[in-house]
Amino acid sequence: MSDPKSRETILFVDDEDHLRMAAEQSLQLDDLDVTPFSDATEALAHVARDFPGILVTDIRMPGMDGLELMGKALEIDPEFPVILVTGHGDVELAVQSMRDGAYDFLEKPYSPARLVSTVRRALDKRRLTLENRTLRQQVGARDPIEARLTGRSPVMTKLREQIRAIAATEADVLIEGATGTGKEVAARALHRASPRSEKPFVHINCAALPADLIESELFGHEAGAFPGATRARFGKFEHARGGTVFLDEIESMAQPVQAKLLNAIQNRVITRLGSNDPVALDIRIFAASKSDLAAEAEAGRFRPDLLYRLNVVTLRIPDLEERREDIPRLFVQLVGEAAARYKLPAPDVPGAILTAVAGRRWPGNVRELRNAADRFALGLDLDIGPGLATGQALADQMADHEKSLIAASLTAHGGSLKETYEALGLSRKALYEKMQKHGLAREDFAEQSSH
Repeated sequence: MSDPKSRETILFVDDEDHLRMAAEQSLQLDDLDVTPFSDATEALAHVARDFPGILVTDIRMPGMDGLELMGKALEIDPEFPVILVTGHGDVELAVQSMRDGAYDFLEKPYSPARLVSTVRRALDKRRLTLENRTLRQQVGARDPIEARLTGRSPVMTKLREQIRAIAATEADVLIEGATGTGKEVAARALHRASPRSEKPFVHINCAALPADLIESELFGHEAGAFPGATRARFGKFEHARGGTVFLDEIESMAQPVQAKLLNAIQNRVITRLGSNDPVALDIRIFAASKSDLAAEAEAGRFRPDLLYRLNVVTLRIPDLEERREDIPRLFVQLVGEAAARYKLPAPDVPGAILTAVAGRRWPGNVRELRNAADRFALGLDLDIGPGLATGQALADQMADHEKSLIAASLTAHGGSLKETYEALGLSRKALYEKMQKHGLAREDFAEQSSH
């Protein structure tokens, strides 16, 4: 079995042992590295934007099926090649899945030669994709942290500086921010900048774990530990060995489980259900909360000792309202990503759209802005909705709006001062003074244009 690190690797997922073993043998006989999995969640932990391999998965599986696995893989990287393995009755479903982003599909029973040829074509495509990304990075691309956390506002500049400062350490990190601000994006950026970047990043949504199975999901179990446990199973903490565990929405975790989590984090040891043997862990912990955990602890809803253990370092992800000047630039980037995901040409974003986007409120933050970008990339009408929030002094509202309009116009014109001051009906001197007043720099907009 190959360790999926830096070599081109096929992640092969099938819950049927004999089919998985046959495929593994066929690929290995053709000198291809393959890592087999019986469980989709285990395979997903290896998918990353820079993973130099592909995914082959059966559609019909218990738990997370192949279609859900494909969807989650394409969320991480819209260009990640996924080959679906189908039964005879699933061909129509597979064809639809190719419209949704699948690279190809194999209908059972397939020949070893067909498997190998399809896999090799997918690996060639992946190699070209990664080579093109590397070339773009070498030709003056933004640093990888900025690529994930876009924005030139002071709060985003500070956030990126904090991530660079703590990435190389082993400190556990608490990430706080409102819904939709990008807490998971920050966690993944931190992981990718860390020495653990080649190891798994295991995302655990604490709010989605069933209460009666949460311990088994986190810590694993032995065969016979409870009714239905017919075989031993690693928990998510063990799947993350050498890498990072991201505990999302940790504020939703029940207090009895918080106590066991505290012990696991503090001692880096877990005990599977049904066992008395401790298992040592080599993991780093990131936790995210949309609530103020200090306030939750004070109210008795969250264990203070767990809070103190988690918040060795705390990162706060700002709302879009705190970085309005980033909105036009971020919208253009999200439109480009959406177009790539839907395999469409990236559309031009007119200045009028950027002005409207910059001038409205986004209570759902980046998530809501991304939905709007998806609609625009698909050619659908945008419901821009209400304008800026009230409650500020009139002068402050006008200053914020002026800054947003100038940033939108600079974005639309690729940082061209002449086109910007002509579009806004200003003199060059007036535009320069206003840019100085609002802390806007032309070079911040020159590298990204809507054209």
